[in-house]
Amino acid sequence: MRTADRALPVAPGMAHPWNGAAGTAVTTPAADADDRAGRPEVMAGAAAPTWWPAVRVLLVLGDVAAVVVALALAVLVSTVLSRAGTGGPVIGGPAVGGPQGTAAHRELLALLLAWLPVIAASGGYTPRVLGTGAEEYKRVIQGTLKVFGAVAVVGYAIGLAEGRAVVATALAAGLVLLPVGRYTTRRAVVAARQHGRWQHRVVVVGDREQVQSLVTRLHTDTFAGFAPVAACLGAGSRRRLAPGVPVLGSWDQVASVVRQVEADTVVVAGGQSATPERIRRTAWSLEPDGADLVVSTSLTDVTGPRISIRPVAGLPLLYVDQPRLTGIRRAVKAALDMLGAVAGLTLLCPPLLVAAAVVRLTSPGPALFRQVRIGQDGREFRVFKFRTMYTDAEERLAELVDRNESDGLLFKIKEDPRITPVGRVLRATSIDELPQLLNVLLGQMSLVGPRPLPVKDSDFTGHVRRRLLVRPGITGLWQVSGRSDISWEESVRLDLTYVENWSLSLDLLILARTVAAIVRRHGAY
Repeated sequence: MRTADRALPVAPGMAHPWNGAAGTAVTTPAADADDRAGRPEVMAGAAAPTWWPAVRVLLVLGDVAAVVVALALAVLVSTVLSRAGTGGPVIGGPAVGGPQGTAAHRELLALLLAWLPVIAASGGYTPRVLGTGAEEYKRVIQGTLKVFGAVAVVGYAIGLAEGRAVVATALAAGLVLLPVGRYTTRRAVVAARQHGRWQHRVVVVGDREQVQSLVTRLHTDTFAGFAPVAACLGAGSRRRLAPGVPVLGSWDQVASVVRQVEADTVVVAGGQSATPERIRRTAWSLEPDGADLVVSTSLTDVTGPRISIRPVAGLPLLYVDQPRLTGIRRAVKAALDMLGAVAGLTLLCPPLLVAAAVVRLTSPGPALFRQVRIGQDGREFRVFKFRTMYTDAEERLAELVDRNESDGLLFKIKEDPRITPVGRVLRATSIDELPQLLNVLLGQMSLVGPRPLPVKDSDFTGHVRRRLLVRPGITGLWQVSGRSDISWEESVRLDLTYVENWSLSLDLLILARTVAAIVRRHGAY
């Protein structure tokens, strides 16, 4: 178990699809001096979950490998530039003893010694951020920028300008390799958690209804790494909770239950029994054991950037910003969409022409298929796709309605007889979606966003209509979280999560995950 902070972590929401975390932990101010009378005199020493040392070794080894490769690439690039006559310092070459080589050596040595410690100081090796996706990558990137900023400032102050090309190369390589290494480690952690290992052992406390709801969600989301092993109820019967979580005590017995089941985290699910006084005393009782205390709220699918906390009258009030869908952020997204579409069409032009020719030659009909879809604010537009079905697909739809394997507004059949042999390949590889880069150029779509659906504008009712607040995308959270294998309800939740929490970093993360989703081909039919 871990050393408890004197600040109380609060988890504003449940697990999110792009990062796998049980909410974003924020902290409240420590209790005032009068409240500290109830605190124990001696705090427990630092302790972590039993699986954490093994995971930390993986993280450190991955980061060391990334740093070594980044510095080696910097040396290589510097040598190549020097031999090409650009005047860059040669590391290990004839100029190694000169002032340029010495300056570069000093800066590389400073980076080697300081890089990982600064990442550690930025919180890159704490169990709390493991597997949280964007937050974990953010801390690694922040640590990297800090150490390079310090090296650059010191180098400028003492006049070491010769090694700047080397440092810039190492920075660029590190910003790519470190997140890649973290992603690789994260996949190993996720695989272990799917087999019941490397999970936080959790005691859930609160009223029965709220505890049962939270236990069910945590049990179905092994990705988050929160495994309920016991519960303490403030009200209700003491029979077991589904699926088989024992009720071992009440609010006053939380600390003893934590020791009994060797838990490292306590999650307050809420309810009338979850009074501020009880939560505070529970936090005090957990300090000797070093267990984390996490408070769940009814706020779901809202991520950290929209959440802030402010103490008012001794209460930690949670502020939730409105979704930022306008202004400079939207302009930046539109600009990146245009640049991405132009770059994509330029690079992919030859394979797109080949795909079009294959579609045209293997079945009667045009290479491109155009269909009316609903876009931002309910505006209709025609989406471009490579044709993957026979030309009579629309006429045959009525006879296949009873075979629909999806729900809601979706219509999907794994073995749809209307799909051509070439069309199955195009769908499995997602090549059929690439012509939508033309829709992006026309300002009708975005690279990332909710998928446009072949339905009427009037079909989007209630909260589902919030999908239309942003431009539809070629890819999105839905596509990287299961594609056609997820339900309509889940796809709507993922789309609304994207709309509510859009950010540039989220778009980049989804684009990266899209590549992995295409390679796995899960739900592609």
